Amino acid sequence: MKRNRPITTLFMLESLDGKISTGDSDNLDVDKDFCRIDGVKEGLHQYYEIEQTTDFYSLNTGRVMAKIGVNDKKEYREKVDVRFIIIDNKPHLNENGIDYLCHWVEKLILVTTNKNHLAFKLQEKYDNLDILYYDSLDLEKMLEDIYSKYKAERVTIQSGGTLNGMFVRNKLIDYVNIVIVPILIGGKDVATLVDGEAIKDENELNKLMPLELLEFNKLDNSYIQLKYKVLK
Repeated sequence: MKRNRPITTLFMLESLDGKISTGDSDNLDVDKDFCRIDGVKEGLHQYYEIEQTTDFYSLNTGRVMAKIGVNDKKEYREKVDVRFIIIDNKPHLNENGIDYLCHWVEKLILVTTNKNHLAFKLQEKYDNLDILYYDSLDLEKMLEDIYSKYKAERVTIQSGGTLNGMFVRNKLIDYVNIVIVPILIGGKDVATLVDGEAIKDENELNKLMPLELLEFNKLDNSYIQLKYKVLK
């Protein structure tokens, strides 16, 4: 069967209990908080070093970008040879955030179902800003469009738990690459690696995603890296 979408890898940083945030508020975020916690901050650099080896195309959300502070950045970072696919409907990104991202990455591909998204007014200003608009978000169609329009062979997914859950339920994940942080966070409302709608009965067990362990790496400072292949 001919492939018509990129190979996808879910790449995330999570606590031992599967949390991808430090709390249930947008003011709390692992990127901002882990670097301040003794016993965690010492090994955090390993995640960012691994992140540098991920795919040319990286998929995330406007909400995550806002949480890490791109809307408030005053100084540009050094430009990186990466293409960002950012799903942003609300929108969560403001004009400063879009400006910052366009100066940071090789290309910004903004995906939205919001026909009034402010990015439309900015498209002529930035030659590296593309917009993919959909009436409703169809992740499979989006990946097919990215594959056909941009020739994207591989995409790294680093989105939030709810969107990760949509990728899982739609069978759109091929590999999983997880860095486990030596910390317990807790909290039933804190985002986990995969959130979203739960299955209700045994007839839905086919919606779950079995994995095959490909690699286990014991990192420094009690960090662990796990790599899996999704069993089709």
